[in-house]
Amino acid sequence: MDEAEIIRRIGLLRQEHRDLDAAIEVMALTSSPDQLQLARLKKRKLKLKDEIAQLQNQLIPDIIA
Repeated sequence: MDEAEIIRRIGLLRQEHRDLDAAIEVMALTSSPDQLQLARLKKRKLKLKDEIAQLQNQLIPDIIA
């Protein structure tokens, strides 16, 4: 993947992360949220965060000290 593709992918993942955050918030406010579904959404959100961090690390050049 080149730098432009990585940046585009990070943008898409961040959008999905925000969407999941909103969905989790709405679900948590319901009178009886589905705990299993809520846990799955949170787990997916964490995976997205990890993937974003991994892609961001690819954008940082390796510097030999």
